[in-house]
Amino acid sequence: MDDRERVSGVYTPGNIPITPPGLEAIYSACRRLYPDQPNPLQVTALVKYWLGGPDPLDYISMYANPGDPDRNIPPHWHYISFGLSDLHGDCRVYELGVSDGPSGFGFELTFRLKREPGEANPPTWPAALMQALARYVFQSENVLCSGDHVSWHTPLDGSESRIQHMLMTEDAQMQPISSILGVVNFIQIVGVCGEELKAAQHWNGPGIIELLRSKPAAGGAWLVTDMRRGETIFELDPHLKERLDQGIEQEGSNLSGVSAWCSWDEPGENHSSDSEDDKENKKDRYEDELEREEARRSGNESDRRAISHYDQEQIKATLKKGLSSTHLNVKDDSQSQSRKESFDSTVSSEGPTELIRTRSLDSVHLKFNLEAGSLLPLALRGRLKHGRHFTFKGIMNDIAITLVSSSVVGSITDDEHPFAAHGTWLQVLIQEDAIDEMIDDLDELSNPDEILCPKTYSWPEKKLCITILPDES
Repeated sequence: MDDRERVSGVYTPGNIPITPPGLEAIYSACRRLYPDQPNPLQVTALVKYWLGGPDPLDYISMYANPGDPDRNIPPHWHYISFGLSDLHGDCRVYELGVSDGPSGFGFELTFRLKREPGEANPPTWPAALMQALARYVFQSENVLCSGDHVSWHTPLDGSESRIQHMLMTEDAQMQPISSILGVVNFIQIVGVCGEELKAAQHWNGPGIIELLRSKPAAGGAWLVTDMRRGETIFELDPHLKERLDQGIEQEGSNLSGVSAWCSWDEPGENHSSDSEDDKENKKDRYEDELEREEARRSGNESDRRAISHYDQEQIKATLKKGLSSTHLNVKDDSQSQSRKESFDSTVSSEGPTELIRTRSLDSVHLKFNLEAGSLLPLALRGRLKHGRHFTFKGIMNDIAITLVSSSVVGSITDDEHPFAAHGTWLQVLIQEDAIDEMIDDLDELSNPDEILCPKTYSWPEKKLCITILPDES
Protein backbone atom coordinates (compact mmCIF):
# COMPACT_ATOMS: atom_id res chain seq x y z
CA MET A 1 0.00 0.00 0.00
CA ASP A 2 1.53 3.35 -1.04
CA ASP A 3 1.41 6.59 0.93
CA ARG A 4 -1.62 7.95 -0.89
CA GLU A 5 -3.63 4.83 -0.16
CA ARG A 6 -2.56 4.94 3.48
CA VAL A 7 -3.57 8.58 3.80
CA SER A 8 -6.91 8.05 2.13
CA GLY A 9 -7.42 5.04 4.38
CA VAL A 10 -7.14 7.31 7.41
CA TYR A 11 -10.24 9.17 6.27
CA THR A 12 -12.61 6.26 5.65
CA PRO A 13 -16.21 6.85 6.79
CA GLY A 14 -16.55 6.33 10.51
CA ASN A 15 -12.78 6.42 10.93
CA ILE A 16 -12.02 10.17 10.82
CA PRO A 17 -9.05 10.90 13.11
CA ILE A 18 -9.43 13.33 15.98
CA THR A 19 -6.18 15.07 14.93
CA PRO A 20 -4.98 15.12 11.29
CA PRO A 21 -1.68 13.26 10.75
CA GLY A 22 0.54 16.28 10.00
CA LEU A 23 -0.81 18.21 12.96
CA GLU A 24 -0.43 15.20 15.25
CA ALA A 25 3.21 14.71 14.18
CA ILE A 26 4.12 18.26 15.27
CA TYR A 27 2.05 18.04 18.46
CA SER A 28 3.85 14.81 19.35
CA ALA A 29 7.25 16.45 18.89
CA CYS A 30 6.16 19.35 21.10
CA ARG A 31 4.84 16.99 23.80
CA ARG A 32 8.16 15.16 23.88
CA LEU A 33 10.00 18.44 24.45
CA TYR A 34 7.41 19.94 26.81
CA PRO A 35 5.63 17.05 28.57
CA ASP A 36 4.52 19.38 31.38
CA GLN A 37 2.78 21.81 28.96
CA PRO A 38 0.12 19.77 27.12
CA ASN A 39 -2.05 22.84 26.44
CA PRO A 40 0.21 25.80 25.62
CA LEU A 41 -1.06 29.24 24.76
CA GLN A 42 -1.70 29.54 21.03
CA VAL A 43 -2.17 32.30 18.49
CA THR A 44 -4.79 31.08 16.03
CA ALA A 45 -5.71 32.40 12.60
CA LEU A 46 -9.32 33.57 12.98
CA VAL A 47 -10.07 32.70 9.36
CA LYS A 48 -7.90 29.85 8.15
CA TYR A 49 -5.82 30.40 5.03
CA TRP A 50 -7.62 27.57 3.24
CA LEU A 51 -10.92 29.39 3.89
CA GLY A 52 -9.67 32.64 2.37
CA GLY A 53 -7.97 34.16 5.41
CA PRO A 54 -4.75 36.21 5.11
CA ASP A 55 -2.59 34.22 7.54
CA PRO A 56 -1.02 30.95 6.27
CA LEU A 57 -0.19 29.60 9.73
CA ASP A 58 -3.16 27.87 11.35
CA TYR A 59 -1.58 28.01 14.81
CA ILE A 60 1.51 29.24 16.64
CA SER A 61 2.13 27.52 19.98
CA MET A 62 4.05 29.37 22.70
CA TYR A 63 5.95 27.38 25.31
CA ALA A 64 7.82 28.45 28.45
CA ASN A 65 11.35 27.07 28.17
CA PRO A 66 13.36 27.05 31.44
CA GLY A 67 16.69 27.31 29.59
CA ASP A 68 19.84 25.76 31.05
CA PRO A 69 21.62 27.86 33.69
CA ASP A 70 24.69 25.61 33.60
CA ARG A 71 25.18 26.54 29.92
CA ASN A 72 24.21 30.22 30.29
CA ILE A 73 20.96 29.64 28.39
CA PRO A 74 18.32 31.95 29.88
CA PRO A 75 14.62 31.17 30.40
CA HIS A 76 12.75 32.07 27.25
CA TRP A 77 9.57 31.73 25.23
CA HIS A 78 9.66 29.12 22.46
CA TYR A 79 7.31 29.76 19.50
CA ILE A 80 6.48 26.93 17.07
CA SER A 81 4.41 27.35 13.89
CA PHE A 82 1.82 25.06 12.28
CA GLY A 83 1.01 25.56 8.62
CA LEU A 84 4.09 25.68 6.40
CA SER A 85 3.95 21.88 6.37
CA ASP A 86 0.91 19.82 5.35
CA LEU A 87 -1.19 19.50 8.49
CA HIS A 88 -4.30 17.84 7.12
CA GLY A 89 -3.39 15.57 4.20
CA ASP A 90 -6.64 16.25 2.34
CA CYS A 91 -5.31 18.67 -0.33
CA ARG A 92 -6.99 21.72 1.20
CA VAL A 93 -3.64 23.57 1.05
CA TYR A 94 -1.00 21.26 -0.46
CA GLU A 95 -0.94 18.47 -2.95
CA LEU A 96 -0.60 15.15 -1.20
CA GLY A 97 3.04 14.30 -0.49
CA VAL A 98 4.90 11.09 0.26
CA SER A 99 6.59 9.97 3.44
CA ASP A 100 10.15 10.38 2.17
CA GLY A 101 9.56 13.82 0.59
CA PRO A 102 8.85 17.25 2.08
CA SER A 103 5.53 17.83 3.79
CA GLY A 104 4.12 21.00 2.25
CA PHE A 105 7.07 23.40 2.10
CA GLY A 106 9.01 20.93 4.23
CA PHE A 107 9.53 23.10 7.30
CA GLU A 108 7.96 24.99 10.19
CA LEU A 109 9.30 28.14 11.85
CA THR A 110 10.43 28.50 15.47
CA PHE A 111 11.63 31.47 17.50
CA ARG A 112 13.21 31.80 20.95
CA LEU A 113 12.65 35.09 22.81
CA LYS A 114 14.38 35.86 26.10
CA ARG A 115 11.87 35.92 28.94
CA GLU A 116 11.91 39.10 30.96
CA PRO A 117 11.93 38.81 34.79
CA GLY A 118 8.40 38.48 36.10
CA GLU A 119 6.92 38.05 32.63
CA ALA A 120 3.89 35.76 33.03
CA ASN A 121 2.67 35.53 29.44
CA PRO A 122 4.55 35.42 26.13
CA PRO A 123 4.42 38.50 23.87
CA THR A 124 2.42 37.88 20.70
CA TRP A 125 4.46 40.03 18.30
CA PRO A 126 6.69 37.05 17.31
CA ALA A 127 3.54 35.32 16.03
CA ALA A 128 2.83 38.31 13.73
CA LEU A 129 6.44 38.17 12.53
CA MET A 130 6.14 34.46 11.76
CA GLN A 131 2.90 35.05 9.85
CA ALA A 132 4.63 37.73 7.76
CA LEU A 133 7.45 35.32 6.89
CA ALA A 134 4.91 32.62 6.08
CA ARG A 135 3.07 34.99 3.71
CA TYR A 136 6.38 35.65 1.95
CA VAL A 137 6.95 31.90 1.54
CA PHE A 138 3.45 31.33 0.14
CA GLN A 139 3.61 34.33 -2.20
CA SER A 140 7.11 33.65 -3.53
CA GLU A 141 7.28 29.85 -3.11
CA ASN A 142 10.81 30.39 -1.78
CA VAL A 143 11.63 28.02 1.05
CA LEU A 144 13.55 29.44 4.02
CA CYS A 145 16.62 27.34 4.78
CA SER A 146 19.30 27.24 7.43
CA GLY A 147 21.88 29.90 6.61
CA ASP A 148 19.43 32.29 4.93
CA HIS A 149 19.27 35.92 6.00
CA VAL A 150 16.28 38.25 5.95
CA SER A 151 16.72 42.03 5.77
CA TRP A 152 13.91 43.60 7.80
CA HIS A 153 15.20 47.15 8.43
CA THR A 154 13.00 47.77 11.46
CA PRO A 155 13.03 46.48 15.05
CA LEU A 156 11.36 43.09 15.09
CA ASP A 157 9.11 44.05 18.01
CA GLY A 158 8.35 47.61 16.86
CA SER A 159 10.50 49.16 19.59
CA GLU A 160 13.81 51.01 19.23
CA SER A 161 15.89 47.83 19.47
CA ARG A 162 19.05 47.23 17.46
CA ILE A 163 17.67 43.77 16.56
CA GLN A 164 16.27 44.61 13.13
CA HIS A 165 17.09 41.63 10.89
CA MET A 166 17.00 37.83 10.93
CA LEU A 167 19.16 34.81 10.25
CA MET A 168 17.79 31.28 9.83
CA THR A 169 19.19 28.10 11.36
CA GLU A 170 18.12 24.66 12.60
CA ASP A 171 16.29 24.66 15.92
CA ALA A 172 18.57 23.29 18.66
CA GLN A 173 15.88 21.10 20.25
CA MET A 174 13.20 20.43 17.63
CA GLN A 175 14.62 17.67 15.46
CA PRO A 176 13.20 16.84 11.97
CA ILE A 177 10.07 14.70 12.07
CA SER A 178 8.29 12.59 9.49
CA SER A 179 4.77 11.30 8.97
CA ILE A 180 2.85 9.71 6.13
CA LEU A 181 2.55 13.26 4.76
CA GLY A 182 6.31 13.84 4.54
CA VAL A 183 9.31 15.28 6.36
CA VAL A 184 9.25 18.50 8.41
CA ASN A 185 12.35 20.46 9.48
CA PHE A 186 12.23 23.20 12.12
CA ILE A 187 13.91 26.43 11.02
CA GLN A 188 14.60 28.87 13.84
CA ILE A 189 14.45 32.64 13.39
CA VAL A 190 17.38 34.42 15.06
CA GLY A 191 17.19 38.19 15.57
CA VAL A 192 20.40 40.06 14.68
CA CYS A 193 21.78 43.59 14.44
CA GLY A 194 22.54 45.36 11.17
CA GLU A 195 26.28 44.78 11.53
CA GLU A 196 25.68 41.05 11.98
CA LEU A 197 23.42 40.90 8.93
CA LYS A 198 26.08 42.68 6.87
CA ALA A 199 28.68 40.20 8.12
CA ALA A 200 26.45 37.30 7.06
CA GLN A 201 26.07 38.86 3.61
CA HIS A 202 29.82 39.40 3.25
CA TRP A 203 30.70 35.91 4.52
CA ASN A 204 27.86 33.45 5.10
CA GLY A 205 24.95 32.85 7.45
CA PRO A 206 26.20 29.62 9.08
CA GLY A 207 29.51 31.26 9.96
CA ILE A 208 27.82 34.17 11.76
CA ILE A 209 25.41 31.78 13.48
CA GLU A 210 28.39 29.96 15.01
CA LEU A 211 29.85 33.26 16.22
CA LEU A 212 26.51 34.09 17.84
CA ARG A 213 26.47 30.68 19.52
CA SER A 214 29.86 31.38 21.03
CA LYS A 215 28.59 34.40 22.97
CA PRO A 216 25.86 33.84 25.58
CA ALA A 217 24.94 37.53 25.47
CA ALA A 218 24.33 37.26 21.72
CA GLY A 219 22.15 34.15 21.82
CA GLY A 220 24.36 31.36 23.10
CA ALA A 221 24.00 27.68 22.29
CA TRP A 222 20.25 27.84 21.63
CA LEU A 223 20.36 31.25 19.92
CA VAL A 224 17.85 32.98 22.19
CA THR A 225 16.97 36.42 20.82
CA ASP A 226 17.26 39.25 23.34
CA MET A 227 15.53 42.35 22.03
CA ARG A 228 17.33 44.44 24.66
CA ARG A 229 20.78 43.42 23.46
CA GLY A 230 22.66 46.63 22.80
CA GLU A 231 26.00 45.28 21.55
CA THR A 232 26.89 43.35 18.43
CA ILE A 233 29.08 40.25 18.61
CA PHE A 234 31.96 42.35 17.29
CA GLU A 235 31.51 44.83 20.13
CA LEU A 236 31.23 42.02 22.66
CA ASP A 237 34.43 40.45 21.31
CA PRO A 238 36.54 42.53 18.87
CA HIS A 239 38.58 39.43 17.99
CA LEU A 240 35.56 38.05 16.11
CA LYS A 241 36.17 40.68 13.41
CA GLU A 242 39.43 38.89 12.64
CA ARG A 243 37.54 35.61 12.37
CA LEU A 244 35.11 37.25 9.95
CA ASP A 245 37.90 38.65 7.75
CA GLN A 246 39.67 35.29 7.80
CA GLY A 247 36.46 33.50 6.77
CA ILE A 248 35.86 35.84 3.84
CA GLU A 249 39.49 35.51 2.73
CA GLN A 250 39.51 31.69 2.93
CA GLU A 251 35.97 30.79 1.96
CA GLY A 252 34.60 33.77 0.09
CA SER A 253 31.02 35.00 0.32
CA ASN A 254 27.76 33.12 -0.17
CA LEU A 255 26.00 36.28 -1.36
CA SER A 256 25.64 35.92 -5.13
CA GLY A 257 23.84 39.16 -5.88
CA VAL A 258 21.76 42.12 -4.74
CA SER A 259 18.94 44.32 -5.92
CA ALA A 260 20.50 47.73 -6.52
CA TRP A 261 20.45 50.99 -8.44
CA CYS A 262 22.73 50.32 -11.40
CA SER A 263 23.15 51.05 -15.09
CA TRP A 264 25.69 50.57 -17.85
CA ASP A 265 26.54 51.93 -21.26
CA GLU A 266 29.15 51.62 -23.97
CA PRO A 267 31.26 54.81 -24.06
CA GLY A 268 31.12 56.62 -27.39
CA GLU A 269 28.06 54.73 -28.55
CA ASN A 270 25.95 56.95 -30.81
CA HIS A 271 23.70 55.02 -33.12
CA SER A 272 21.90 58.04 -34.58
CA SER A 273 25.02 59.52 -36.17
CA ASP A 274 26.34 56.34 -37.77
CA SER A 275 27.02 56.57 -41.48
CA GLU A 276 25.83 53.84 -43.84
CA ASP A 277 29.40 52.46 -44.02
CA ASP A 278 29.59 52.45 -40.22
CA LYS A 279 26.29 50.63 -40.00
CA GLU A 280 27.42 48.07 -42.57
CA ASN A 281 30.71 47.53 -40.71
CA LYS A 282 28.83 47.13 -37.43
CA LYS A 283 26.51 44.64 -39.08
CA ASP A 284 29.51 42.62 -40.30
CA ARG A 285 31.09 42.72 -36.84
CA TYR A 286 27.75 41.77 -35.31
CA GLU A 287 27.42 38.72 -37.55
CA ASP A 288 31.03 37.76 -36.82
CA GLU A 289 30.27 37.98 -33.12
CA LEU A 290 27.27 35.68 -33.53
CA GLU A 291 29.42 33.15 -35.37
CA ARG A 292 32.10 33.33 -32.66
CA GLU A 293 29.42 32.98 -29.99
CA GLU A 294 28.01 29.86 -31.68
CA ALA A 295 31.48 28.37 -32.09
CA ARG A 296 32.26 29.16 -28.48
CA ARG A 297 29.14 27.37 -27.29
CA SER A 298 29.59 24.30 -29.49
CA GLY A 299 33.38 24.07 -29.38
CA ASN A 300 35.59 22.03 -27.11
CA GLU A 301 36.38 23.98 -23.91
CA SER A 302 37.83 21.10 -21.91
CA ASP A 303 40.73 23.27 -20.80
CA ARG A 304 38.42 25.42 -18.67
CA ARG A 305 35.92 24.40 -16.02
CA ALA A 306 32.35 24.58 -17.31
CA ILE A 307 29.83 26.53 -15.26
CA SER A 308 27.82 24.22 -13.05
CA HIS A 309 24.05 23.89 -13.10
CA TYR A 310 24.09 25.32 -9.58
CA ASP A 311 25.86 28.48 -10.79
CA GLN A 312 23.41 28.86 -13.69
CA GLU A 313 20.46 28.58 -11.32
CA GLN A 314 22.13 31.00 -8.88
CA ILE A 315 22.41 33.66 -11.58
CA LYS A 316 18.83 33.03 -12.67
CA ALA A 317 17.50 33.22 -9.12
CA THR A 318 19.49 36.38 -8.45
CA LEU A 319 18.09 38.09 -11.53
CA LYS A 320 14.59 37.04 -10.65
CA LYS A 321 14.41 38.25 -7.07
CA GLY A 322 17.52 40.08 -5.85
CA LEU A 323 18.82 39.27 -2.40
CA SER A 324 19.97 41.87 0.02
CA SER A 325 17.44 44.68 0.25
CA THR A 326 14.11 42.87 0.20
CA HIS A 327 11.70 43.59 3.04
CA LEU A 328 9.63 40.43 3.14
CA ASN A 329 6.49 41.81 4.76
CA VAL A 330 4.82 42.51 1.42
CA LYS A 331 1.07 42.29 1.07
CA ASP A 332 0.63 43.27 -2.56
CA ASP A 333 1.36 41.28 -5.72
CA SER A 334 4.54 43.11 -6.68
CA GLN A 335 6.79 40.55 -5.01
CA SER A 336 5.41 37.50 -6.75
CA GLN A 337 5.26 39.41 -10.03
CA SER A 338 8.96 40.25 -9.78
CA ARG A 339 9.70 36.55 -10.08
CA LYS A 340 8.21 36.38 -13.57
CA GLU A 341 10.41 38.85 -15.39
CA SER A 342 11.86 38.53 -18.86
CA PHE A 343 15.23 37.36 -17.52
CA ASP A 344 14.12 33.73 -17.86
CA SER A 345 15.13 33.89 -21.51
CA THR A 346 18.29 35.93 -21.05
CA VAL A 347 19.82 33.67 -18.43
CA SER A 348 19.09 30.44 -20.23
CA SER A 349 22.07 28.18 -20.85
CA GLU A 350 20.83 27.66 -24.40
CA GLY A 351 21.94 29.78 -27.36
CA PRO A 352 20.65 33.29 -28.04
CA THR A 353 17.04 33.62 -29.12
CA GLU A 354 16.03 35.20 -32.42
CA LEU A 355 14.70 38.28 -30.63
CA ILE A 356 17.53 38.87 -28.17
CA ARG A 357 21.06 38.66 -29.55
CA THR A 358 24.33 38.49 -27.65
CA ARG A 359 26.82 41.16 -28.63
CA SER A 360 30.35 41.99 -27.52
CA LEU A 361 31.26 45.49 -26.40
CA ASP A 362 34.60 47.24 -26.87
CA SER A 363 34.41 49.14 -23.56
CA VAL A 364 32.00 49.55 -20.68
CA HIS A 365 31.02 52.26 -18.20
CA LEU A 366 29.28 50.92 -15.08
CA LYS A 367 27.27 53.17 -12.77
CA PHE A 368 26.12 52.39 -9.24
CA ASN A 369 24.67 54.38 -6.41
CA LEU A 370 26.83 54.53 -3.29
CA GLU A 371 24.93 51.78 -1.46
CA ALA A 372 25.46 49.35 -4.34
CA GLY A 373 29.02 50.54 -4.96
CA SER A 374 29.96 49.77 -1.37
CA LEU A 375 29.43 46.09 -2.22
CA LEU A 376 32.01 46.08 -5.04
CA PRO A 377 34.91 45.19 -2.69
CA LEU A 378 32.82 42.28 -1.41
CA ALA A 379 32.02 41.15 -4.95
CA LEU A 380 35.69 41.15 -5.88
CA ARG A 381 37.21 39.83 -2.67
CA GLY A 382 34.49 37.44 -1.54
CA ARG A 383 33.22 36.18 -4.89
CA LEU A 384 35.38 36.70 -7.99
CA LYS A 385 38.66 36.02 -6.20
CA HIS A 386 37.18 32.60 -5.34
CA GLY A 387 36.15 31.83 -8.91
CA ARG A 388 32.51 32.89 -8.53
CA HIS A 389 30.14 35.52 -9.90
CA PHE A 390 28.16 38.45 -8.50
CA THR A 391 25.05 40.10 -9.95
CA PHE A 392 23.57 43.57 -9.48
CA LYS A 393 19.88 43.51 -10.46
CA GLY A 394 18.34 46.91 -11.19
CA ILE A 395 15.50 47.85 -8.85
CA MET A 396 14.06 50.50 -11.18
CA ASN A 397 14.44 48.70 -14.51
CA ASP A 398 15.24 45.39 -16.21
CA ILE A 399 18.99 46.00 -16.18
CA ALA A 400 21.37 43.47 -14.65
CA ILE A 401 25.17 43.48 -14.37
CA THR A 402 26.97 40.23 -13.60
CA LEU A 403 30.67 40.29 -12.74
CA VAL A 404 32.29 36.95 -13.56
CA SER A 405 35.73 35.46 -13.00
CA SER A 406 37.71 33.54 -15.61
CA SER A 407 36.56 30.27 -14.02
CA VAL A 408 32.92 30.89 -14.96
CA VAL A 409 32.85 29.53 -18.50
CA GLY A 410 29.08 29.31 -18.90
CA SER A 411 28.95 33.08 -19.18
CA ILE A 412 28.79 34.83 -22.55
CA THR A 413 32.24 36.41 -22.11
CA ASP A 414 35.74 35.12 -22.75
CA ASP A 415 39.28 36.49 -22.55
CA GLU A 416 39.04 38.09 -26.00
CA HIS A 417 35.56 39.51 -25.38
CA PRO A 418 35.39 40.48 -21.69
CA PHE A 419 32.22 42.56 -22.10
CA ALA A 420 29.07 40.98 -23.51
CA ALA A 421 25.43 42.01 -23.44
CA HIS A 422 22.37 39.84 -23.90
CA GLY A 423 19.47 42.23 -24.05
CA THR A 424 19.74 44.42 -20.94
CA TRP A 425 21.86 41.87 -19.10
CA LEU A 426 25.57 42.75 -19.14
CA GLN A 427 28.34 40.36 -18.17
CA VAL A 428 31.77 41.72 -17.29
CA LEU A 429 34.75 39.37 -17.13
CA ILE A 430 37.31 40.49 -14.55
CA GLN A 431 40.47 38.55 -15.33
CA GLU A 432 42.50 37.14 -12.50
CA ASP A 433 45.43 39.53 -12.90
CA ALA A 434 43.08 42.52 -12.53
CA ILE A 435 41.11 41.43 -9.46
CA ASP A 436 43.74 42.36 -6.85
CA GLU A 437 44.38 45.72 -8.54
CA MET A 438 40.67 46.56 -8.52
CA ILE A 439 40.33 45.44 -4.89
CA ASP A 440 43.07 47.92 -3.93
CA ASP A 441 41.60 50.72 -6.04
CA LEU A 442 38.06 50.23 -4.71
CA ASP A 443 38.94 49.44 -1.10
CA GLU A 444 37.80 52.88 0.09
CA LEU A 445 34.25 51.94 -0.91
CA SER A 446 34.20 49.65 2.12
CA ASN A 447 33.79 52.87 4.13
CA PRO A 448 31.13 54.64 2.03
CA ASP A 449 30.63 57.45 4.53
CA GLU A 450 34.06 58.78 3.57
CA ILE A 451 33.39 58.86 -0.19
CA LEU A 452 32.58 62.14 -1.95
CA CYS A 453 30.27 61.38 -4.88
CA PRO A 454 30.17 61.32 -7.78
CA LYS A 455 33.49 59.53 -8.15
CA THR A 456 34.85 57.61 -11.11
CA TYR A 457 37.39 54.80 -11.11
CA SER A 458 39.03 54.00 -14.42
CA TRP A 459 41.20 51.22 -15.84
CA PRO A 460 42.03 52.43 -19.36
CA GLU A 461 44.02 49.33 -20.29
CA LYS A 462 40.94 47.23 -19.45
CA LYS A 463 38.59 49.69 -21.20
CA LEU A 464 36.50 49.73 -18.03
CA CYS A 465 35.35 52.54 -15.77
CA ILE A 466 32.98 52.66 -12.81
CA THR A 467 31.17 55.74 -11.52
CA ILE A 468 29.73 55.89 -8.02
CA LEU A 469 26.79 58.28 -7.68
CA PRO A 470 25.14 59.70 -4.54
CA ASP A 471 22.33 57.56 -3.18
CA GLU A 472 19.85 60.42 -3.48
CA SER A 473 20.41 60.60 -7.24
